[in-house]
This record gives sequence, structure tokens and C-alpha cells, in this order.
Amino acid sequence: MRRVEPRQLTFVFADSPKGGKDSRKRDESRGRPYLLHIAKATNATSSATTESKPERLLESVTHPANLATALRNVARNKGAPGVDGKSVEEVVDNAHRLLPRLRRALLDGSYRPGDIRRVWIPKPGGGQRGLGIPNVIDRWVQQAMLQKLEPIFEPVFHKSSHGFRPNRGAHTAIAEAKTYLEEGRSWLVDIDLSKFFDRVNHQRLLDRLALEVRDRRVVTLIKRMLKAKVVLPNGMRVSTEEGTPQGGPLSPLLSNVVLDELDWELERRGLRFVRYADDCNIYVGSERAGQRVMGSVRRFLEGHLRLLVNEGKSAVARPEERHFLGFRLGRTPDGQVEVHLSQRTVDRLKLRIGELTPRSWGQPLKACFEGLNEYLRGWFAYFRICTQKGAALFRVFDAHIRRRIRAIIIHQKRRNRFLLRALLARGVSRRAATGTAWSRRGTWHRSNRPGMTRAYPNPWFRARMFSLSDAWLRLHAVQLVSGQLTLFDHEELIPKSRM
Repeated sequence: MRRVEPRQLTFVFADSPKGGKDSRKRDESRGRPYLLHIAKATNATSSATTESKPERLLESVTHPANLATALRNVARNKGAPGVDGKSVEEVVDNAHRLLPRLRRALLDGSYRPGDIRRVWIPKPGGGQRGLGIPNVIDRWVQQAMLQKLEPIFEPVFHKSSHGFRPNRGAHTAIAEAKTYLEEGRSWLVDIDLSKFFDRVNHQRLLDRLALEVRDRRVVTLIKRMLKAKVVLPNGMRVSTEEGTPQGGPLSPLLSNVVLDELDWELERRGLRFVRYADDCNIYVGSERAGQRVMGSVRRFLEGHLRLLVNEGKSAVARPEERHFLGFRLGRTPDGQVEVHLSQRTVDRLKLRIGELTPRSWGQPLKACFEGLNEYLRGWFAYFRICTQKGAALFRVFDAHIRRRIRAIIIHQKRRNRFLLRALLARGVSRRAATGTAWSRRGTWHRSNRPGMTRAYPNPWFRARMFSLSDAWLRLHAVQLVSGQLTLFDHEELIPKSRM
């Protein structure tokens, strides 16, 4: 059977340099400065004219300054090439050629989105999630559209929607959820949509877009993007009749457009809820009310929006029994709301720490600390909002990491006599050093012997390792009482389970 080539902007690279060090160096010297120059040199009169006319939204999307800013954002996000094999760097290097041609193609209607490359990634809870990777040119166009569509839809989105929106995110979602628990809404209706991104009805989505987007050319362009064929890992091309592929810049906005109808339906019913993408938590006062809400919302989703509720992941339960965005909320007997790490988050962190600190680490410890610190800083930036009891685990993880580093040190010494010399050199008594170096127990046991903890005490790690507990204490300014940290002055705060 004859292979059909995907329709795409093949002409944009027609007279680009075919390769070679000289041509690549010349392009690299022009690409990013060119984009920066075009992005800053905004023609205020032209921009104002196009943005003041909703029926001419495409002119605003294709304004050179908007296209230049869009490609800079795509380059900042990096990402893999699509099916055409063109990398982000190649597109940026040729921006001075591509931008005017792409603009003309969008305005005269000759632009056609390319195929989407399907890749599979593992999901934290098991199974696989399909991602659609558009060509860089298509990601460029989607980003340019996003920059103009977002200001249109932001004012009409519900305030309880927090996913993929400016100045909103997981932290604002958790903060709103806490207010509902503090009000006494102690039951949770946890709704998870089954394969949401694969089940979005195209016509309903386009109809919702048309309510706010007056320029039909933009709606038509989005329709073409939705209908782009998908290239599976085995090379087969399949048609797309429903769904919005995850992986493009425009996909999150489109998902919010679809589920905004759900948000306002819940508002009309007087319900208190928090939604982040396709995860929706509704807070009610009793289990009976929760069961009633679950049934009515399921009927609305499946009958009106044509979406399917994942029965295995949806439930009516107490908040402390469910995880939301990596956290678990619970109420104390005095009515205070605590933010804890979910069990799934704890398990994933333990696994990642093990990957970053393997017993057989064969490089200098400095490299191990660098990789570990980079990950821990990013992890803490997200989970720093845990409250006092929830943050008690941070100290446990710090101790676990220190012990794993000590185990690496033991393994790197290779011989007992070498370890003995190292411990003695660090000022450990001969008795403690001998008891550690010549112990018949395994490496993990010896990593917590007095010889190792005295040779490599906590202050030694504090100068080299990012500490989760110290960072939390600095951020939340926990008061000191008699020189002791009040965060960990109660034994019940320290989990009894072993790492």
C-alpha cells in the first residue's frame, strides 16, 4: 500500500540550509536575537486595531510580535520533535525565514496542522497515559493562539477552576479546599473522569468556543488541529474523531473550556467544589448528601457532556481518605485543617530518593549531592504548603537520605581497613570506628552505627545537602521554645513506620 505523506508546512524549510557547521552557526546567531527584536518591536497601532475587533482575532494571533513571543515560549518549554523530526532549535534558528511564511499561511488559509506523534508514559497509579506530541511548527501556532484566547476565556471561567490557569495552581486549589473543610463540609465527593482527554466531543467543544470566539477562522483552525491524524509508535496513522491530545500548548485551555460547563452547573446547584483539570472534589456536609450529589453529577457528565466517570477512582469519603494533587487533607479534633502528603506522594518520593542515591554510586559524592539537591528543591517548592503535622515526615526523609549517603560512603571504601582509616581520620574513637568498620552486619546496618554518625554528623550534611525540614522551618518561621524546635517536640508527630 502506498504510504501517504502527512500534509504539513513542508515549504517552510524549503530553502533553509541543509546542514553543516557553518550554516548552523550562522542560523544560531540570528534566531533568538531576531525573535527578541520582533517581540519587543510591537506595532502598538496595529496590535490595538486587531485586538479591538473580535471578528479579526486571527490577525491578532498572527501579529509578528505575538508569533515571536510564542516561539520564544515554545523554546523555553523545550520538548521533543514531532513526526517531521524538526527540533525546537532548528525552528528557532530559522525563525527569520519561518515567521513571515507561517504568518502568510495562517492568514490565507493554506496552513494545515501536521500529524501528531503518540508516545506512552507510565502513570503514577499504574497503567500508561498517551501523550500527543505535535510538530514544533504546530506547537508554535498553538502557543500563539493560546496567548490571544486565554485573555478571552479567563474572565468567564469559574473561580473554583485552578488547573492550567494564570496565577492559579495546586496551591490555590488546596487553599480553597481547606476553607470548605473549615466551614464544616466534612465529606468529599471525589470525581475522576475516565480518559477525559480521549473522550472530549469535538462538536460540543467547538460550539463552546464559538460562544466567545467571534472569528470563525480561528474556530476552523482549532477544528483542524483536533482532527489531525495520530501516528502510533508502530507507524500507523489513525483518524481522530474525539478527544484533545495531551502535549500541545492549547490542550489545557480546551479542557477547561469543556469542563467550564460542569463548573457553572455545580455553581447553579449551590455546591462547593474545587476542580483541577479533570479532577473535581465536591465538599458536602454528610455522606447521604455526598451519595446524592455523586449520582446527579454522574448523570450530568455522562448524559450532557458525554464524559465517563471512572468508578474505580471516584468515591464519597472523608477527605483524609482521599488524595488530591499529591496531598491529603484532614481535620483535627479541634477543627483545624491539616495538609499532609498523600501516601502515593510518600511512595514516589521514597522511590526517587532510592534512584538518586544507589548503593553502588560510582561517582564523587559531590555529583550525588548535586542531583539530589536539584530534585529536592523542586519537590519542596510544590509540597512546601504542608502544615505542621504534615511536615513531620520531612524530618524523617532527611534522616533517611543521610543514612543512604552514609551507606554510599561505606560502599565506596570497599575494604574494611580503608573505612577504618577514614573514620579515624575524621576523629572517631578507635572503638567506635572498629565496631563500624569490622561489623559483620550489612552496609545498611553499619550506615547507622555510631562510627558513621559521628564521622558524618548532621552538620556535615547541612553544608552539602538541601534539608526539607530546615527549609520548611525557615519558610513557616516556627517559633523556638527553650532552644527546641516545636515542630518535632511531640513523639506522636514522628511516624513509627520504617523507611
